[in-house]
Amino acid sequence: MKVVDIHSHFFPKSWEDLSLKFGGLPHGGDWPWLRHAGDGKAMLMRGEQEFRPIYSACWDPQVRLEEMARDGVDKQIISATPILFAYEKPVAQALYCAQLFNDAALEICAAGQGKLFAMAQVPLQDADTACEEVSRAKKNGHVGVQIGNHVGLKNMDDSAVLTFLQHCAEQDIAVFVHPWDMMASERTKDYMMGWTVGMPAETQLSIVSLILGGGFDRLSDKLKICFAHGGGSFAFLLGRLENAWLHRDIARGKSEHPPSHYLDRFYLDTAVFDGDALQFLIKKMGEDRLMFGTDYPFPLGEQQMGQLIKTTPGLTEATRQKLLASNAESFFGV
Repeated sequence: MKVVDIHSHFFPKSWEDLSLKFGGLPHGGDWPWLRHAGDGKAMLMRGEQEFRPIYSACWDPQVRLEEMARDGVDKQIISATPILFAYEKPVAQALYCAQLFNDAALEICAAGQGKLFAMAQVPLQDADTACEEVSRAKKNGHVGVQIGNHVGLKNMDDSAVLTFLQHCAEQDIAVFVHPWDMMASERTKDYMMGWTVGMPAETQLSIVSLILGGGFDRLSDKLKICFAHGGGSFAFLLGRLENAWLHRDIARGKSEHPPSHYLDRFYLDTAVFDGDALQFLIKKMGEDRLMFGTDYPFPLGEQQMGQLIKTTPGLTEATRQKLLASNAESFFGV
């Protein structure tokens, strides 16, 4: 079977000191940088604070290709980690970062023997600039764009975000929505709950806001949009959302139809790490709306890439192939 991983992350091995460039202080403020420890290991830093340990698969295409071959992954689509988005920065600075890391992603892919593809990032805090950068990125070879699920307090139904999504629909640019800057940070600061609780909650919020905010009613049905991490808790709580829509006017928001009406307007990745959850997603979303994603090469990603789909009982071979590759090949044009 062919295997295409749509959800994997990268970092360049190094990049210029953004704190020095924009603030005049080396590694000051909260700009990200890598502190290398040798032996292919590094610590991702945010200013002077340690953020996450990473290793050479993030920046070395040879290591990535070796690990893909180990697990039988034919193609991988790489995207930035949300810490690089810079949505909270001035637009000019965020654009500079987007172009810096978009170009770096293409450099990694150029050494990927035709097996690596890149999604771009954009300064989503300004719709016009974001549209210009995503069009530039597509011309340069990016196969899609990754965006965060909110910009400050603006959810996915914000008019500027919808303007950007409509641009992507018109330009046939695939969109991948990744949670970031998680809610309730003080209450989820321990035990990695920001990642295990906050990220799924953010993803559910982004889907629900796009539905109830009337986003899908306003956007072209040509938009190709996928949400990370199996959509968080969206599928499991769809019944609650539907019940509220049917019985409380205030819960309907601006949407013209019940939430279940919109299930054919978006995709989810399969990074759920549990066979029962995967079977439930297939039942709710359908086998044509799911794409294989690992969150590689991070510790919270799927450690044996592809094993969940390959070993979950009850799936036909045709279904496994759709989830592992066919849907992604069509969605991203790879």
